[in-house]
Amino acid sequence: MCGITAYCGKGEALPFLMQGLSKLEYRGYDSAGITTLENSQLVTIKCKGRLENLENKLKSHQLHGHVGIGHTRWATHGIPSNLNSHPHTNQDETIALVHNGIIENYRELKDELIKKGYQFQSDTDSEVVVLLLDSLYEGDLLAATQKVLKQIKGSYALCILSTLEPDHIIVAKKDSPLIIGKTNDAYVAASDIPALLEYTKDVYFLNDYEMAVLSCDHIDFYNHDGQKIEKTSTTIPYDLEAAKKDGYDTFMLKEIHEQPHVIAETLRGRIHQQHIVLDELKDIDFSKFNKVYFVACGTAYHASLCGAHVLKKVAHLPVLSEVASEFRYNDPLIDEKTLAIFVSQSGETADTLAALRLAKEKKATTLAVANVLGSTISRDADYVLYTCAGPEIAVASTKAYTTQLVLLILLAYYIAQNLNQDVHDDVIKQLQLIPQYVDNILKDEPVFAQYAHMLKDMHDAYFIGRNLDYASVLEGALKLKEVSYVHADAYVAGELKHGPIALIEDGSVVIAVATQPHIAQKTISNIQETIARGARVILLTTHHEEVKNVQNTYYLPDVEPTLQAILVAIPLQLIAYYTACLKGCDVDKPRNLAKSVTVE
Repeated sequence: MCGITAYCGKGEALPFLMQGLSKLEYRGYDSAGITTLENSQLVTIKCKGRLENLENKLKSHQLHGHVGIGHTRWATHGIPSNLNSHPHTNQDETIALVHNGIIENYRELKDELIKKGYQFQSDTDSEVVVLLLDSLYEGDLLAATQKVLKQIKGSYALCILSTLEPDHIIVAKKDSPLIIGKTNDAYVAASDIPALLEYTKDVYFLNDYEMAVLSCDHIDFYNHDGQKIEKTSTTIPYDLEAAKKDGYDTFMLKEIHEQPHVIAETLRGRIHQQHIVLDELKDIDFSKFNKVYFVACGTAYHASLCGAHVLKKVAHLPVLSEVASEFRYNDPLIDEKTLAIFVSQSGETADTLAALRLAKEKKATTLAVANVLGSTISRDADYVLYTCAGPEIAVASTKAYTTQLVLLILLAYYIAQNLNQDVHDDVIKQLQLIPQYVDNILKDEPVFAQYAHMLKDMHDAYFIGRNLDYASVLEGALKLKEVSYVHADAYVAGELKHGPIALIEDGSVVIAVATQPHIAQKTISNIQETIARGARVILLTTHHEEVKNVQNTYYLPDVEPTLQAILVAIPLQLIAYYTACLKGCDVDKPRNLAKSVTVE
C-alpha cells in the first residue's frame, strides 16, 4: 500500500519527509528511503525493514536540502531489499522518483529499454519509469513526464525530482492516492492526509491523469495533455486520528469501502493477455500433486473453503479444507505429492504456523497466502503469494477476506491453466471487472443498513446456503457474531429439515444466499419452509432465479458462479456492520477478540 512524501520549499526537506513517512506507517511497508537535493546533487538513502532502520542510517549524514522525496514500500515486484527500495534513480543520478501502484506493461517497457542499453539495478516495475523518463528527457522534465504517462499502463502516484531542474518536483497520479498541501514556505505532497496535518490543513486533490509542478512559492496544475488547469484548495476540518479514518466513522466501514481498490491491487499485474500470471509459482510442477490441502483459521478458513471448492471444480483435483487447530491432531495424509496451502492475514497465526511446520516435516510442498510481508508464515513456506489488502485496523476482517478470495480464485484458475484445463476467457474478463462490481454493490449500502433493522433486537439469526454459498454464509454468520454479538449459525440449506428448522418461529430472521445456478432453486425452496413458520427472510441471489414471497431480496450481478463469493461478502459485511452500530457496539474492537491470534 506504500507511502509517499515530497517537499519543495524554503525550509529543510528531511524533517517533513520523515514525519510524513512515520504518519503513513499504518499503510504497511517493508522498506523505506528518501532522496534530497544537496549542493546540486541527489543524495539517496534507503534500506529494507522498518522506518527506524532508515532513521539510524540517516544519523551519519548531514542533509539540509530544500527539495526531497520519501517512500515506504509495500513490495509487489521484487522482494524487500535495499536495491528494490525507493527512491529509484537513473544511471547518472540526475533523476529520482518514488512510485505507488503497479505498472502493468513494465515487462514490455523493460525489454525495450534493455535493447537501448539501459541496465536495471532492481527487480521493480518502478525502476522502468525512471529509466523511461531518462530516455525521453530532451531538456524539459514536464514534457518528458507527459510522454512517460502516455506509455505506461496501470496505476501510479509519482513524485519526480531532478538535478536538471532542481527547483521543483513533478507529481502525477492515476488510481493511487496523492494529496498536495500548501504551507507558509513550501508545497508538500503525500499519499494520505495524515502525513500533511502537522504542517497544513490546506490541500489540493489531484484527479486521475492530472499533474502538478511544486515549487517553493507556487504550484501549477496540468491535465494529461499538458494544458494548465486551475484547482481550488480545500481545508481539512479534522485531526490526525480522524484523517486516518478518511472521513468514515470507523475503520471497519473505511476498510469495507476500500475493497474495490485493494481487490484491484491484488489483481494488478496478475492477468496478462487473458492469462493468469503468478510468477512466484513458476517453478512448481503442479502435475506431480495427487491432493491439495487448504489450512487456515476463522475468516481465512472460510476463504479457504471457497478457494478449495473452486480449485476442485476447475482443476479436477482432490482438495481438502481443514481448520488449522485441528489439522495437526487429525493425522493428515501428507507426503511429497501433496500441495499444502496455508492462509493467514497476519502471517503469525499460531495454529496455522504449527500446521505448516507439520506439512514441511512430511515433505509436502507448502504455499502461504498472507497479507504481511516478512511475516513468519511467508518466511517458512516454500512459496508465498501476497494479497494487497494493506493494513487492516478493525479486528473483524473485511478487505483481507475478499482479497484472499480473489487470490485463491486466481490460484485455482492458475493451477487449472497449468494442468491444461480449459479456462474460459469470460472468467478472466469478469475477474478484471470484480472491483467495479464491488463498487456498484457498495452504492446500495442504504439497502443493507435497512436490513440491519430486522436484526437489531434479535438474540439469534440463521444463515443458509448450499455448495459455494455455504462457505459464504459461514463467513456472514461469523461477521454478525463478531461485531454485533447476535448469536448466528450457518447451515447447509438442505439440512434445515434435519433439525435446525425446529428453531424457526414467528419473527425469526433467516439470511439466505442462493447464487449457484444448479442449486439455487433448492435453497429458495428451503426458504419457503421457514417463511411458512413465520420467519422473516433476507435473500441474496441473482436475477436468473425466480423468487416468490420474499420481500427483502437483493439481486447480485450475474457473473461466473465461482466469483460470486467475492460479491456476496459485501452485503453480509454491511448487514453485520449496521446491526452492530444499531446495537451501540464498538465495531472496530469487539470484546474478547484480537487481530492476530498468536497463541494456540
